Amino acid sequence: MHEITPFITLLTVHILALMSPGPDFALVVQNAGRYGRQTGIIIALGLSLGILLHSILSLTGASLLIREQPALFAILQAAGGCYLLWLGIGAVKGVLKQAWQKNDICSSPAPEQHLVANRKQALAKGFTTNILNPKALVFFLSLLSTLVPAGMSVTGKVTAISLLWLTSFLWFALLAWLLTGQRLQKKLQQWTPFIDGLCGLLFVSIGSMILLRLALPA
Repeated sequence: MHEITPFITLLTVHILALMSPGPDFALVVQNAGRYGRQTGIIIALGLSLGILLHSILSLTGASLLIREQPALFAILQAAGGCYLLWLGIGAVKGVLKQAWQKNDICSSPAPEQHLVANRKQALAKGFTTNILNPKALVFFLSLLSTLVPAGMSVTGKVTAISLLWLTSFLWFALLAWLLTGQRLQKKLQQWTPFIDGLCGLLFVSIGSMILLRLALPA
């Protein structure tokens, strides 16, 4: 019973963090709006698997070792910053290309091929976006080291990790589900260039700030 209180606090803080706008949130909004519900849910699974790995690394002490090695942590930050920057530039370039080709007839791939291609990429994109986010590493390290007592049983720690993973998947899957309702999906399709551009600028901003912070240490 004494382990219930940490679980409640852990989930409350985690849910609030999940609901705040960031790379994970933007990735679901962008891809669910463009490619549909199935791709959005696969993205959600990829993001939640990244969170699962962050949680395991934090509880096993691996994240602490990374955090205490300045060179290793800087490499992780640089990789995360570059990846977000790459995602952002790709999204913005796509919007600009679409604007230039506005008068051309869009020849999109057949639905089945389109979905297969996205299934192959969606899981990896969701996982990579989360696992390479240095803020996620610091967040889960702080969260779990503070709210999961060192003396908690192995069963308790496994339960905590499982709850974090399940909550993450359910939240992002719910977000993808809500964004792909029939009426909302039609509206989102009309706003796709705006959503892509906004998400792209968000990725570019976060990636640039990470890299700038590395280049100009306080």
